[in-house]
Amino acid sequence: MTETAVYAAGGVIWRLVEGKLHILVIHRTAYSDVTLPKGKVDPGETLVETAVREIHEETGIRVSLGIPVGVSRYRMPRGRQKIVHYWAAEATESAIRASTFIPNKEVAALEWVTPRKALGYLSYPVDVEILEQFLTYVDDGILSTFPVVVLRHAKALPREEWKGQDAARPLTARGTRQSKAIVGPIRSYGVRKIVSSDAVRCVSTVTPLSKALGRQITRTPLVSQDAWADGTSDVRAVVGKRVRARKPAVLCSHGPVIPGILAELALATGTLRGSYLGSASSLEVGGFSVVHLSADHPGSGIVSIETHEPTV
Repeated sequence: MTETAVYAAGGVIWRLVEGKLHILVIHRTAYSDVTLPKGKVDPGETLVETAVREIHEETGIRVSLGIPVGVSRYRMPRGRQKIVHYWAAEATESAIRASTFIPNKEVAALEWVTPRKALGYLSYPVDVEILEQFLTYVDDGILSTFPVVVLRHAKALPREEWKGQDAARPLTARGTRQSKAIVGPIRSYGVRKIVSSDAVRCVSTVTPLSKALGRQITRTPLVSQDAWADGTSDVRAVVGKRVRARKPAVLCSHGPVIPGILAELALATGTLRGSYLGSASSLEVGGFSVVHLSADHPGSGIVSIETHEPTV
C-alpha cells in the first residue's frame, strides 16, 4: 500500500434464485447511486477483513470470500487515488435470512438483479468492469469455489537456541503475535477445517484460529519437516483428502514442505505447472497462500491463488 492512495475493499455478492444467477446491488442514500458494496480499510485491517466487514455493514449479510475478481482505481474529488479490491462472495440462504439490514443514512435499499440488469444499472463504469470480470469466470463454468489455505508456521525459536527435539521448538514472541494476526484474514475465507503438521511451532500457529472458530486441529506427521527430511512424508494423501472434501480448509506446514504442497494441489486438480507455484510457495514465516478451486469441478484446475505476507 502507498501512503497517498485510499484503499478500500468490497465484493460481488451472488446467489442463485430458482437456478438463475442474481447479483446484489446497493442503493446509496447520500449519493443517489447504485453500486457494489465496498468501504475503506480501517487501521490495522487487511483488505480481506475490510471486504467482509464492509459487506456486512452495508448489506447485513455475513459472507465468506471466494475468488478475487479485480481491482478498480479512480481519482477522488480532491485528486487522491482510490484503489478498491473486490472478491466474489456467495450469499447463502441462511445468511440472507439472518441479515440485519435496515434502510439507513448510508444505504437506502438492497436489490437482487440479474447480471444483465446489473450491467446497465450500476452507476459507475469501474463497477461494471468488476462485474464483467466476475462474469468471465461464470462463463467459464466457475461460480462456487472453495479455498485451501497453505500456511507457513509463525516465527519459531532458532534451532541454535533450542536444545530439545526440533519438532518441539516453540514460537517466539513475534511468532505468537503472528499466530493471532492471521486469525482475521483466514476467517475471511470461511475456513472450517484446520490441518497441521504435528510440530509444536505449527500447532501453536493455528491454535488461536482453532479457538476463534471453535474447531479442533487435525494434527498429522505426514506434512511435518521431520517426515519430509527422512522421506516418510505423504503430502499427496493430505492434499488429496482436502480436494475431495471440497470444503474451506487451512493446511499449516513448514518452509521446505510447502512447495510440495502447492505442487500436489496442482497435480490433484490437473493444473499446468508454472512459475506462479514457486511464488505462491515462497512464503515468509506467518505468511499464507489461498488456493481457490472450483467446488463443482475441482479437476478443472486452480482458479486463482492469492499470497498474503505476514502483517507482524
